[in-house]
Amino acid sequence: MEITRFDNYESLEKHIGTDSFVDFLYTHLDQFGDTKEAIRNCIDFAFGLNGGLGGFLLAAEIDGELAGVLIMNKTGMKGYIPENILVYVAVDARHRGQGLGRRIVERSFEETDGDVKLHVEYENPAKRLYERIGFTSKYAEMRWTR
Repeated sequence: MEITRFDNYESLEKHIGTDSFVDFLYTHLDQFGDTKEAIRNCIDFAFGLNGGLGGFLLAAEIDGELAGVLIMNKTGMKGYIPENILVYVAVDARHRGQGLGRRIVERSFEETDGDVKLHVEYENPAKRLYERIGFTSKYAEMRWTR
Protein backbone atom coordinates (compact mmCIF):
# COMPACT_ATOMS: atom_id res chain seq x y z
CA MET A 1 0.00 0.00 0.00
CA GLU A 2 1.19 3.48 -0.85
CA ILE A 3 -0.09 6.62 0.90
CA THR A 4 0.33 9.94 -0.90
CA ARG A 5 -0.15 13.44 0.54
CA PHE A 6 -1.72 16.23 -1.48
CA ASP A 7 -1.40 19.94 -0.66
CA ASN A 8 -2.92 21.49 -3.80
CA TYR A 9 -5.29 20.81 -6.66
CA GLU A 10 -2.47 20.56 -9.21
CA SER A 11 -0.87 17.55 -7.53
CA LEU A 12 -4.25 15.95 -6.77
CA GLU A 13 -5.42 16.36 -10.36
CA LYS A 14 -2.19 14.93 -11.76
CA HIS A 15 -2.14 11.85 -9.57
CA ILE A 16 -5.77 10.86 -8.92
CA GLY A 17 -8.09 13.53 -10.23
CA THR A 18 -10.25 15.74 -8.06
CA ASP A 19 -13.49 14.19 -9.32
CA SER A 20 -12.22 10.68 -8.51
CA PHE A 21 -11.24 11.75 -4.99
CA VAL A 22 -14.61 13.42 -4.36
CA ASP A 23 -16.53 10.50 -5.86
CA PHE A 24 -14.59 8.05 -3.68
CA LEU A 25 -15.52 9.89 -0.49
CA TYR A 26 -19.12 10.41 -1.57
CA THR A 27 -19.49 6.69 -2.33
CA HIS A 28 -17.57 5.13 0.54
CA LEU A 29 -18.79 7.34 3.38
CA ASP A 30 -22.19 5.78 2.76
CA GLN A 31 -24.91 7.18 5.02
CA PHE A 32 -22.33 9.05 7.12
CA GLY A 33 -21.21 11.27 4.25
CA ASP A 34 -21.99 14.68 2.86
CA THR A 35 -22.82 16.12 -0.53
CA LYS A 36 -20.17 16.33 -3.22
CA GLU A 37 -20.35 20.12 -2.90
CA ALA A 38 -19.55 19.90 0.83
CA ILE A 39 -16.61 17.57 0.11
CA ARG A 40 -15.26 20.00 -2.51
CA ASN A 41 -15.59 22.88 -0.04
CA CYS A 42 -13.61 20.85 2.49
CA ILE A 43 -10.87 20.26 -0.08
CA ASP A 44 -10.81 24.00 -0.87
CA PHE A 45 -10.34 24.69 2.86
CA ALA A 46 -7.53 22.14 3.09
CA PHE A 47 -5.80 23.77 0.13
CA GLY A 48 -6.12 27.27 1.64
CA LEU A 49 -8.76 28.53 -0.81
CA ASN A 50 -11.88 30.61 -0.11
CA GLY A 51 -10.67 31.57 3.36
CA GLY A 52 -9.41 28.08 4.20
CA LEU A 53 -6.64 27.78 6.78
CA GLY A 54 -4.92 24.82 5.15
CA GLY A 55 -4.53 21.15 5.76
CA PHE A 56 -3.95 18.21 3.43
CA LEU A 57 -5.42 15.15 1.76
CA LEU A 58 -4.14 11.59 1.93
CA ALA A 59 -4.85 8.87 -0.59
CA ALA A 60 -4.02 5.20 -0.04
CA GLU A 61 -3.61 3.03 -3.10
CA ILE A 62 -3.28 -0.71 -3.42
CA ASP A 63 -1.91 -1.95 -6.74
CA GLY A 64 -2.56 1.50 -8.24
CA GLU A 65 -6.23 1.51 -7.19
CA LEU A 66 -7.67 4.00 -4.71
CA ALA A 67 -8.48 2.14 -1.49
CA GLY A 68 -8.81 4.88 1.15
CA VAL A 69 -8.74 8.66 1.55
CA LEU A 70 -8.60 11.28 4.28
CA ILE A 71 -9.01 15.06 4.56
CA MET A 72 -7.46 17.01 7.45
CA ASN A 73 -8.19 20.72 7.96
CA LYS A 74 -6.46 23.20 10.24
CA THR A 75 -8.79 24.89 12.74
CA GLY A 76 -6.68 27.97 13.44
CA MET A 77 -7.08 27.32 17.16
CA LYS A 78 -4.89 25.89 19.88
CA GLY A 79 -5.35 24.73 23.44
CA TYR A 80 -9.08 25.07 23.88
CA ILE A 81 -9.90 23.44 20.53
CA PRO A 82 -7.39 21.15 18.75
CA GLU A 83 -5.32 22.64 15.94
CA ASN A 84 -6.58 20.09 13.40
CA ILE A 85 -9.85 18.42 12.50
CA LEU A 86 -9.98 15.11 10.69
CA VAL A 87 -13.01 15.87 8.53
CA TYR A 88 -13.29 12.80 6.32
CA VAL A 89 -11.79 9.34 6.21
CA ALA A 90 -13.16 6.54 4.07
CA VAL A 91 -12.02 3.07 3.05
CA ASP A 92 -13.39 1.03 0.17
CA ALA A 93 -15.62 -1.71 1.61
CA ARG A 94 -13.48 -4.33 -0.14
CA HIS A 95 -10.50 -3.29 2.02
CA ARG A 96 -12.21 -2.74 5.39
CA GLY A 97 -11.09 -4.83 8.33
CA GLN A 98 -7.49 -5.01 7.06
CA GLY A 99 -6.06 -2.11 9.09
CA LEU A 100 -6.10 0.36 6.20
CA GLY A 101 -8.24 2.94 8.01
CA ARG A 102 -5.94 2.82 11.02
CA ARG A 103 -2.84 3.24 8.83
CA ILE A 104 -4.31 6.27 7.04
CA VAL A 105 -5.35 7.94 10.30
CA GLU A 106 -2.00 7.25 11.97
CA ARG A 107 -0.18 8.60 8.92
CA SER A 108 -2.26 11.77 9.21
CA PHE A 109 -0.92 12.21 12.76
CA GLU A 110 2.63 12.14 11.37
CA GLU A 111 1.66 14.88 8.91
CA THR A 112 0.15 17.29 11.48
CA ASP A 113 1.43 19.60 14.15
CA GLY A 114 -0.71 19.69 17.25
CA ASP A 115 -3.78 17.83 18.40
CA VAL A 116 -6.53 16.36 16.22
CA LYS A 117 -10.26 16.18 16.73
CA LEU A 118 -12.99 14.52 14.71
CA HIS A 119 -16.75 14.21 14.72
CA VAL A 120 -18.32 10.77 14.50
CA GLU A 121 -21.91 9.69 14.82
CA TYR A 122 -22.51 7.33 17.73
CA GLU A 123 -23.85 4.58 15.47
CA ASN A 124 -20.95 4.78 13.00
CA PRO A 125 -18.97 1.50 13.21
CA ALA A 126 -15.76 3.51 12.63
CA LYS A 127 -16.17 4.94 16.15
CA ARG A 128 -14.59 1.76 17.56
CA LEU A 129 -11.55 2.22 15.32
CA TYR A 130 -11.09 5.80 16.50
CA GLU A 131 -11.28 4.70 20.13
CA ARG A 132 -8.67 1.96 19.55
CA ILE A 133 -6.36 4.55 17.94
CA GLY A 134 -6.67 6.72 21.06
CA PHE A 135 -9.47 9.21 20.42
CA THR A 136 -11.62 9.90 23.46
CA SER A 137 -15.05 11.49 23.78
CA LYS A 138 -14.74 14.84 25.49
CA TYR A 139 -17.96 16.61 24.49
CA ALA A 140 -21.24 15.89 22.81
CA GLU A 141 -21.46 18.23 19.84
CA MET A 142 -24.62 20.29 19.66
CA ARG A 143 -25.60 22.48 16.73
CA TRP A 144 -27.92 25.36 16.18
CA THR A 145 -28.74 25.66 12.49
CA ARG A 146 -30.12 28.76 10.83
